[in-house]
Amino acid sequence: MLVRLMAPASDLARAVMRFVLAAFYLAAGIAHLWVPDKLLAMMPSWVPFAAQVILLTGLCEIAGAIALVTKPLRWWAGVALALYALCVWPANIKHAIEGIDVPPIPNSWLYHGPRLALQPVLIWWALYCAGVIDWPWRRDKSG
Repeated sequence: MLVRLMAPASDLARAVMRFVLAAFYLAAGIAHLWVPDKLLAMMPSWVPFAAQVILLTGLCEIAGAIALVTKPLRWWAGVALALYALCVWPANIKHAIEGIDVPPIPNSWLYHGPRLALQPVLIWWALYCAGVIDWPWRRDKSG
């Protein structure tokens, strides 16, 4: 009974999380399109066509942000954004380890440490706010 009473609050929390994450990815996508040259230094050397990948990822971030707030596409957007966050982790690791200066992002372990540690949270966030997973909270399936 208590779970059913709390469901609207859970739905509200997911909605707020969706819009915050969508705003984050929209801003990141715009940055990828606006200043791709600054992000080029972060790309690992094994990534082919790095400049084109940066532009493509910017478009994917924008599309993912829009899809995340669109009910028919939400589930797919959550999965895609989670996979995206996993795939960009190597660039974030290179950024941190090599101390690459990408203004206005701080070039400090006070930024890089939490950024790298919170990458799994970003992956979870995309899956949770899109309704792909309920973990660690369970929905009452009995109706």
